[in-house]
Amino acid sequence: MSAKLHEAQEHCKAAEKFLKTSLLKWKPDYDSAADEYSQAAQCYRIARDLNKSKECHLKASEFYKKNRSFFHAAKALENAIIVCKETASPDDLYSLAVESSSLYQQHGSGDSGASVLDKAAKILEENSPQLAYKLFQQAADVSSTESSQHQGSEYISKASRILVKLQMYDQAVDSLRREIGFHQEAGNTGAVGRLTVAIVLVQLARGDAVAAEKAYKEWGNNCEVPEMQTIEQLLQAYDEEDRDSAMRALASPFIRNMDVEYARLATTIPLPEGIDPAPKASVRENAAPSYVSANANNAAKYQDQEDSPYEPVVYHQKKADDQDELC
Repeated sequence: MSAKLHEAQEHCKAAEKFLKTSLLKWKPDYDSAADEYSQAAQCYRIARDLNKSKECHLKASEFYKKNRSFFHAAKALENAIIVCKETASPDDLYSLAVESSSLYQQHGSGDSGASVLDKAAKILEENSPQLAYKLFQQAADVSSTESSQHQGSEYISKASRILVKLQMYDQAVDSLRREIGFHQEAGNTGAVGRLTVAIVLVQLARGDAVAAEKAYKEWGNNCEVPEMQTIEQLLQAYDEEDRDSAMRALASPFIRNMDVEYARLATTIPLPEGIDPAPKASVRENAAPSYVSANANNAAKYQDQEDSPYEPVVYHQKKADDQDELC
């Protein structure tokens, strides 16, 4: 048994003693027990027994909460996230991050609460992006209550990019609107202009060119000249169903230099169908003559007679009764 493992067990034994009551000690010493479990967790982490380390951090957090030491309770959960980030399930990490953030906020440390959500989201971003974007959104909410618009815009920007990557375009539009709101409150018009291009692209990816045009009318006054030219060319191409013009607009240098998620999105947006010219009539060689009805031939003869300048000669056959009268 390594020295650190032995030291960790001694700390655990000491914590249990602080939790016991007697005739002279009516109330457990939660604060001292929590400190002992925190030290035991550090020893287990050094000894590479990560599961034991996580358990001790969770116990420390529990006893800190009973003593209403919310900051230390939140810190213990944050340490548990770091220890078990490679072994715990994504749902466990998500729950630990949310609980830790809540405890930080109860203590009055909203920035620390947003930070722990951001840390957990970065851990989950690669393998569980569906949980990561939720944590980024919650971090933005916490930052907005702390009047930290700049930090909140960074968190919601990360959520927007994940939603675009997951092709969850409806939620991405809502997230981009929130992101624009953060920048408007901070007076960052340049960022609003770039996000206007992003939300136009997302609306086109949804197949809603009308919503894309409305977004441009709403925030287009924040765009710079290159951004305005790109959006106007793009919207005009979709309005006129000009496939080639839409392709040129989506391949513009400005769009290619956007964030990776939006640059990739531009390559997947469905293009307008365009209006194809009518095909030329073709003549088949050795084709059989067209069928002409016999009635059509007779009608043509009668038509020729009507058109003739001479009156037709009509021969009348005498009746037998007429011959008898002459006799």
